Amino acid sequence: MWDDPFSNKYTRFSRRFMPQCDFQLQTLAALVPDPGTPFHILELCCGEGLLTGALLQRFPGCTVHALDGSPAMLKIAAARLAGYGERFQPALFELGSPAWRQPSFPADAVLSPLAIHHLAHPQKEALFQDVYRMLAWGGVFLIADVILPESAAGMAYAAAALDEEVRRRTLELDGSPDIFEAFTRERRNLFRYPEDSPDKPASLLAQLHWLKQAGFRQVDVFWMLAGHAIFGGSKPLLEC
Repeated sequence: MWDDPFSNKYTRFSRRFMPQCDFQLQTLAALVPDPGTPFHILELCCGEGLLTGALLQRFPGCTVHALDGSPAMLKIAAARLAGYGERFQPALFELGSPAWRQPSFPADAVLSPLAIHHLAHPQKEALFQDVYRMLAWGGVFLIADVILPESAAGMAYAAAALDEEVRRRTLELDGSPDIFEAFTRERRNLFRYPEDSPDKPASLLAQLHWLKQAGFRQVDVFWMLAGHAIFGGSKPLLEC
């Protein structure tokens, strides 16, 4: 349940459990094309608003429509981003529902940070198709998410790399291994303990294929580390 205590715990852990968190956020923001005129970005599962803030800062002419399934997380994001006024437009939604997929504004970019792995694979495919339809011509869909290695060797490598990233990050931010020890004790490494995780990550290859099937072009992988990747595609200016 995403109540206030759980949300506060998540905000403390997210920068430690997400490999190169700050670099990922800056990479996503850097990949959004700037049309040079006011434009709209749709963010799926904004959480505490870390990516939202990076986008609002980088693009003074953008409005970010930040969706999340947790009222508590939206409250935290609203407090963090109050200085951006109406350029920050938060709203409650359910990622797997089609109810939000006909926005009243032209979506020039859709971004999803660490969220799509919560959906079953058919829901992922349907989401990619719906995002393609809602995007303006020339718009981009960018995803930062957990990916599923397709081999035992890949799983073992991702597990070891994620442990190392979380250990390094907790020491860097806290000067103490306490949060890494909790990460280990609670079996949070989904690559080491997949049976304990409610997540439903798909392979990178499958998701690139689903993007192409949905109509996206220039489908690419921009970054990858410790079982996490940034990837996406664009909607061509003219339908091919």
